[in-house]
Amino acid sequence: MKYLTALLFPIVLASTARSGELTIESKPFFTSQTFSATALPGAATLIRLDAKAWADYEFTQLAAHGSKVAAGDALMKFDTEEIDQKLADARRAISASELKLAQAEREFKDLTAIIPLKLEQARRAARNAKEEQEYFVKTRRKAAEEGADQALKRSQENLENAKEELKQLAKMYDADDLTEETEEIILVRQRDAVARAEFGHRMETLDHERALKVTLPREAETLATAETETTLGLSAAEEELPRKLALQKIELETAKSSFARDQENLAKLGADRKLFEVNAPTAGWFYHGTIDDGRWTTGEMLKGLVVAGKAPLKRPFATFIPATEKLSLTAFVDEAAARTLAAEQQGRATLSGREDLEVPVKVTTVAATPGTDGRYRVNIDATWPEGVALSPCATAEVALISYDKPAAIAVPTKALTYTPAGWSVDVKLADGKSEHRVVKRGRSAKDSTEILSGLEAGQVVIVP
Repeated sequence: MKYLTALLFPIVLASTARSGELTIESKPFFTSQTFSATALPGAATLIRLDAKAWADYEFTQLAAHGSKVAAGDALMKFDTEEIDQKLADARRAISASELKLAQAEREFKDLTAIIPLKLEQARRAARNAKEEQEYFVKTRRKAAEEGADQALKRSQENLENAKEELKQLAKMYDADDLTEETEEIILVRQRDAVARAEFGHRMETLDHERALKVTLPREAETLATAETETTLGLSAAEEELPRKLALQKIELETAKSSFARDQENLAKLGADRKLFEVNAPTAGWFYHGTIDDGRWTTGEMLKGLVVAGKAPLKRPFATFIPATEKLSLTAFVDEAAARTLAAEQQGRATLSGREDLEVPVKVTTVAATPGTDGRYRVNIDATWPEGVALSPCATAEVALISYDKPAAIAVPTKALTYTPAGWSVDVKLADGKSEHRVVKRGRSAKDSTEILSGLEAGQVVIVP
């Protein structure tokens, strides 16, 4: 931005006949400031893409910098092919997550219902196995052994009875010298009975021995093992089943989280998809770059603001200004100029190419502190002429009266000398000699300084 040096319009200094001598006269004294300013709106819409999930915005259409647009006109459009595919994938992911969540809920519900049943089944099996084992040890084994003994004893008795009966029949028939055919048949049958009894006793002996040595010991082992297994099974069930339920609950929560994330991702993509076309809300002006603290900012980012280029994310890169927004002037001046400016100061501004038009202006605010570049911001209200087409960012040359005194005494700045007593000038006396006269300085400019006290009109000042 261009800034011009302050101009001083001093009083006319009347010269004496002799060179280097000036006769002081009281004349109007004023100073002015001229500087460049930029026409900027009081309010503007900064355009930025606050995308949540999508990072690739490639321009397919972009309104020209500084273009005037109507309401609804497209300011920019982006390539939508990839994000549309991503949205389709996200919708399918939502469907899959919803099914997985329903399955996890079903499994958790079933497991919640069946675990108590399985625990009760394990407790019942352990209890029954323990009871069977205790009953076998305390009662049934002894009874089985006694039963086996009794069975063996009965088979022994049956065998002995059969033999005794055969013996008696043989004695009875031997008493007869002649054994009849019927008697022979009876003897044969009895001998068969003895044989069967012998076989039965032999089998019962084997069964008795197996029962005592094999069957009952094995059953004891089986029952003891069953008791141990069911006890361990119960212990394992009491630990594993609640753990399984807890794991299933975690899977359910994971499915819920996954479903929520997929929903959130879809929502973010959907919101990001809406950013793929930016339209003008009203009639106005569209600019590349942004207004930042009264300055028009462009920089490196504008290199990418072309069709097929990529839009920057998370930061403003373009500006929309409504056509109805009033434009004011903003300038940035150095410290020296800022010290001479104040609110309500008035002046004129001229536009480049229309120097014939004088625009009335008035300072509204002057920054109390400088920006990072050391310059002070000055806001200026302007009364724009009717019929003048003025676009935002137009530049103007502003001239302001910064100091005005109707009657003042001033001397050339080079006539002033700083001494231990203060600022002084050489004054010519009536006898032709000169003396140092201490003065108090006022406002000064490039070649002239106001004197507030120490000099009077009519005195002659010697100028080196």
